[in-house]
Amino acid sequence: MAAQRRNLMQSHQSWTDDLPLCQMCGVGTATNCVYGPDGKGTVSHPNEDGHLRFRGEDGCFLYGVFNGYDGSRVASFASQCLTAELLLGQLNSSHTDSDVRRILTQAFDVVEKSYFETIDDALAEKAHLSNYLQPHNENVSFHQNQKVQERLKELEQEVSGGATAVVALILNNKLYIASVGTNRALLCKSSSDGQNQVLQIGRPHSTDNEDELQRLAALGVDSSRVRQAGQISGQSSTRRLGDYRVKFNYNEIELLSAAKTRPVIAEPEIHGSHSLDSVTGFLLLMSEGLINALEAAHGPEQANQEIVAMVAAELALQSVLEAAAQSVVERVKRLHHDVYVSGRQRATFCSRHEDMTLLIRTLNYPLADGTLTPTQGGRIYPVSVPYSNSQSTSKTSVTLSLVMPSQNTLTNGTNTASTLEEGTPTPGQSPTATLQSTNTQTQSSSSSSGDGNLFRQRGSQAAQPDETGRVPPYVDFSQFYRLWGGDHSDGQSALGGPGGLGPQ
Repeated sequence: MAAQRRNLMQSHQSWTDDLPLCQMCGVGTATNCVYGPDGKGTVSHPNEDGHLRFRGEDGCFLYGVFNGYDGSRVASFASQCLTAELLLGQLNSSHTDSDVRRILTQAFDVVEKSYFETIDDALAEKAHLSNYLQPHNENVSFHQNQKVQERLKELEQEVSGGATAVVALILNNKLYIASVGTNRALLCKSSSDGQNQVLQIGRPHSTDNEDELQRLAALGVDSSRVRQAGQISGQSSTRRLGDYRVKFNYNEIELLSAAKTRPVIAEPEIHGSHSLDSVTGFLLLMSEGLINALEAAHGPEQANQEIVAMVAAELALQSVLEAAAQSVVERVKRLHHDVYVSGRQRATFCSRHEDMTLLIRTLNYPLADGTLTPTQGGRIYPVSVPYSNSQSTSKTSVTLSLVMPSQNTLTNGTNTASTLEEGTPTPGQSPTATLQSTNTQTQSSSSSSGDGNLFRQRGSQAAQPDETGRVPPYVDFSQFYRLWGGDHSDGQSALGGPGGLGPQ
């Protein structure tokens, strides 16, 4: 079996070639980038992320995002093997929640063991050659030593690397999330009263996770040193797939040397089930690189709300899920770059970003009608526009409502039925939307809301051009200008008068 898996990895064949892709899902990606002094970016290594999105039998759907490092081997292997362990007859509608959790846990265990089976010969050869080069071995010539060193480098490249994973399973219209490491899952639920609840499912298994630090301390590891170091063998995750160094050689790593047993594990933390009956919204799976890029640019406080606002805005504009997901990733990438070239305080955190992956799975959430234009009676949707001045690290979010080309889909960010229902804002009313963020571990929540005062009210009729052929503006930026001016009231800007923004 190990030889079969090795042959599969060396070829580009997949265990899951015959499984149908889920059409209710879109994926966006971006490769890592390092910025030079001129703001131009260069790629430092090939993309190491992976993802999966399959539709199984009996109403079963499987999604995953994998954040690889030191190569893409583990992420690629895990995405294929995990699918084979879950969608080839192992799950069916008769399974209970406890059955599903058990099967998910077993699947991750099989993935971990199977991966190490694929590299066991290489690990054995590496150990043999390392012993061959012991200092006391005087029979090794310089030429032999050089050849052995080159072979050891090849073997290290072959066996090194790991991955973190976040996996979503939908069975019987119930959602299960299994996570190993530092990727993130968000569930956004839209309700008829204008509330958009953003639920972060689980916390990252990182060196600042109190539960993980307690787990490590129980194994004899100095958790205070782990917290201070911020990384374990180059990664912030305390759970990961693969990475033989922290799995087999952890006693040789100073930070982990006191551990009684393997401290960095591949056991998933499983959340669910979450019922999806009558849920309208979307599920987001994000790689660590996407999260870190957004938090580096704007800070971590509102990252969940910001990414949800971007996704909802793109879903209101795009008629294809793949395009919506890719557009969100490009927006995050552009934000990250713009902060770097701005030279402001947060620019120091934005000199580079890792690979980014975003998976969007809609839940009874219609896409935009691509045939309509914004002047043809689109609905109103709030978009959070964060900004900060060069003298402060604080950030203000201004919520702007944009008219989106969407018919019978969104009212101020809230999904509606095909006809206007009770509670749906009508022309002339000031619609309100709220993003509520909840973390299932900490139970903390926050919200941002728009009261509609920023916008000139506009009915569902299309705007008529004036005699010059121009359409009158339908977004009022005056409050944005006032807030900006308050942060920049100490001087004149090259853009105009005091504050530098707004009509002069």
